[in-house]
Amino acid sequence: MLKVSLWVGRRYDRGRLGSALRMGSTPASGLRRRLITLLIAVLLLGITESMIGPYLVLFGVERLRLSALEIGLFVSLTAVSGMAVSVWFGRRYDRRPSRWPTVVAAALAGTGYLLLLLTPSYPLLLLIGVVFLGAGSAVFPQLFALARSDADGPGGGTPVLRSAWSLAWAIGPLAGGALLGGPGYSGVLTATACGFCLVVVAVFGVDGRSPAPSRPVEERTDRQLSSPAVALSIAGFVLFHVAMFSGAVALPLYVTEALHGSAGAVGWMFSVCAAAEIPAALALLVLPGRWSRERMILIGMGLMIAYFVLVAAFTGIVALVLVHIARGVAIAVVGALGISHMQDLLPSAPGRATTLFANTATVGSLVSGIAAGGISHALGYRAALLACGVLSAVA
Repeated sequence: MLKVSLWVGRRYDRGRLGSALRMGSTPASGLRRRLITLLIAVLLLGITESMIGPYLVLFGVERLRLSALEIGLFVSLTAVSGMAVSVWFGRRYDRRPSRWPTVVAAALAGTGYLLLLLTPSYPLLLLIGVVFLGAGSAVFPQLFALARSDADGPGGGTPVLRSAWSLAWAIGPLAGGALLGGPGYSGVLTATACGFCLVVVAVFGVDGRSPAPSRPVEERTDRQLSSPAVALSIAGFVLFHVAMFSGAVALPLYVTEALHGSAGAVGWMFSVCAAAEIPAALALLVLPGRWSRERMILIGMGLMIAYFVLVAAFTGIVALVLVHIARGVAIAVVGALGISHMQDLLPSAPGRATTLFANTATVGSLVSGIAAGGISHALGYRAALLACGVLSAVA
């Protein structure tokens, strides 16, 4: 991973700092160190969040004895709090670029997971979720705001960070499962808190100042949030994420109940998807400069449409596993270039731009359960998957 990071750092520097390299190596070395440090921070954050994510609901059921309604309220309030905190920190970053919003958000989240070890009452649990755990949602957009760059290529430095995020999500759930089988929930929560502490340590190694713009100031004018370019982009990304998360809800039920497949087969599908995201994100770094970000995002959404159509059409498990390569590529392309696209629309407000994109995923996740469950109940699982394809087309 370190060799890949160093290669990416060298390519990142050549496009952005050609003149600086002719004058000396200090600026290039600084940007390379910055990118590698952010890479480590994103990897740590991804492992930490994916280590607790699949098991937090189980903790509520098995340890806290919560009902389905209580868990749903807790998850929803935490997500809404996360969106609000992310917006506030994004505006704070844009007014005065700094690593402190990231540090504070990660520290609050780590503290919240330690407080869960006390097995709190339900009102206190809601308070912990809103005040502490919700702040953890702000760490991801803040890291990508710190990474804002206009390096050559459609994705700048964002794709390699996005690939680290995908790699982390391939590692974290396995680590969480291993801890759950050993120390149990106490071990998972303690490791999660330690993970956020490591993120804080890594962020302290990042220079909080924004990289110098590579384009003239007059060409970097922010659009209003109500402008068609911004409003339609946000709507498109929300619809894409609703389709993505709704498909993830309907697919396991479709495979196990309609096709009589195994849960292990579903695991293989999502594993192949995660594995495909990593090279797909890295491949964005070597695309020709004439390939615009908008064109690549449209291609990514087109792949998601094809994925849902093929999943609804195929009945063989092997074919369904292979089709998830298209899903992985689509997520990688839209996930990496979507951040850069929003930052291009709001070049002087990278914190707010990255937060807007991250919040489209949160909204998609909140809506997906109701959307997938409702359509599956009314029309069946195959119809729900095709509906996700329609949403991707509208996106």
